[in-house]
Amino acid sequence: MKPTLDYISPLPPVRSGISDYSVDLLPALAQVCDVRVLQLPDQPVAEEVAERWQPVPAEAALREAARAWGKDGAGRLPLYQMGNNRYHRDVERLAMEYPGVLTLHDLVLHHLLMEETLGVGVHVPYKERLAADHGWLGQVIAQPRRWGGYSNASLFSLPAHRTLLQRQRGVLVHNRWAAERIGEEDPRIPVRVVPMGVPLAADAADSEEAARDLRRRFGLPLAAPVLGSFGFQTPIKRTGTVVEALAQPGLESVHLLIVGQVSEHANLEGIARDVGVAERVHITGFLPYEDFEAAIAATDLCLNLRYPTAGETSASLLRILAAGRPAIVSDFAQFAELPDAVALKVPLGDDEMEILAARLRELLAEPEALQRMGRAARRHVAEVHAPERAAAAIAEACAELAELEPPGYQAPQDVPPTSLTWTAPRGELTVTGADAPWAPGERRRLQIEFRNTGPDRWLPGRSGPGGVALEIQVVEDAAGEERLIDPRPWIPLPRPVAPGESWQLEVEIRRPVGKGRLRFEPHILGGPSFGAAAGPVWERAIPA
Repeated sequence: MKPTLDYISPLPPVRSGISDYSVDLLPALAQVCDVRVLQLPDQPVAEEVAERWQPVPAEAALREAARAWGKDGAGRLPLYQMGNNRYHRDVERLAMEYPGVLTLHDLVLHHLLMEETLGVGVHVPYKERLAADHGWLGQVIAQPRRWGGYSNASLFSLPAHRTLLQRQRGVLVHNRWAAERIGEEDPRIPVRVVPMGVPLAADAADSEEAARDLRRRFGLPLAAPVLGSFGFQTPIKRTGTVVEALAQPGLESVHLLIVGQVSEHANLEGIARDVGVAERVHITGFLPYEDFEAAIAATDLCLNLRYPTAGETSASLLRILAAGRPAIVSDFAQFAELPDAVALKVPLGDDEMEILAARLRELLAEPEALQRMGRAARRHVAEVHAPERAAAAIAEACAELAELEPPGYQAPQDVPPTSLTWTAPRGELTVTGADAPWAPGERRRLQIEFRNTGPDRWLPGRSGPGGVALEIQVVEDAAGEERLIDPRPWIPLPRPVAPGESWQLEVEIRRPVGKGRLRFEPHILGGPSFGAAAGPVWERAIPA
């Protein structure tokens, strides 16, 4: 017997990747399920979508279905599509009121929570929700937000989904990494991994004329190797690292095509000017779908680096692979699950940019290898992510999960760690190897010792908020204006450091050509820097 589903999602013309996903999935899902499409309050539905699926108002339909649930085997199972933006506000509200099966596209829902509360000037519901989902830590993290404090670390480390997921009969995700994170948080939540359905796009190899036209339009040489980065460009997409890699030896002829809006925090044009590759970085802004396909065809290799991550399986990346273009991704979280035959992986860390440049040189020097990867990428999407396969997996999971009752709310049981205290983090930070004479431009390996002299236990960086990480700043003073050079990710404490213990590490630093300064500062993730909390900081001026 086919599962009987009520499908609740944003739909076109809503500009959401999940609305596009729904249009691709619904025809295949309707082949294996009895599907009724519901329309979210105050959201339009495109005429062609409305004609095909005849959506009905969600609130009344779900209320009626809830009354009929279980009577003589009747009742429609709600299948929600949940994302991390304002278009899913009513999806979340309805899923809390009428439990069903929830497809969690983004593991992290903290951004949506902020938009619903702090974004409209309301703090108390934000604090209450974080406390419900994350206990004492949620309360601690919420408090600075009342006064305008902001932290990317807490946004990604506190997913703010616990209450919602515990209310559902089951949860669907598109990768194992997301399923494992949910299982670690609450093993009672039934989670199933299903493939993301993505239709096979036109082969980029068949779009040569459109690709040439797009290259001409945006000033890309017809014969040059072209890298592509697609989607809204924020610092977490690490496109700035790609721009820096273009300045490395052996990549002098490579161009970068950036398709999508650029966040003001990314400053890609500024980075390109600083490293001398501005003429090889081409930013198109938002493009309509037909131009988006041509842009994929105009590239030889696409990049989808990401850190941190909201745990999403990237539909845009799968569409790129479906068009027969290989990718380079971060060797982290869900992206590490991609087969090596379709995606090269670059580890995070201090040498991320150098490793990326080396991988680009190797792959761009072997056109046949690129073509093999492109063909393998297209086969991977056809075999693993076909909408028919995804629909069959969803139908099977829904039939099973419909028999279950929601596990119900259970408060977090975490014991407060001692990294977050109300007293100053006492310690000593010593650096050796930075003494003069130190020639301008010379690289040195500096030894750092970080000793805990206080009563508190410092937690490792992997603990997320409450953990400790070390920030390294190399600042150059150019004509009286300071700028950060050689930016690098914070180095997480690898293990707990008890009172009286220390952590030693070695880092390589290149001395600025002019005058400047070095600064080594520990941070409590989700809390203050050690310097702001009157803790140890090491800083030295570098004379010209």
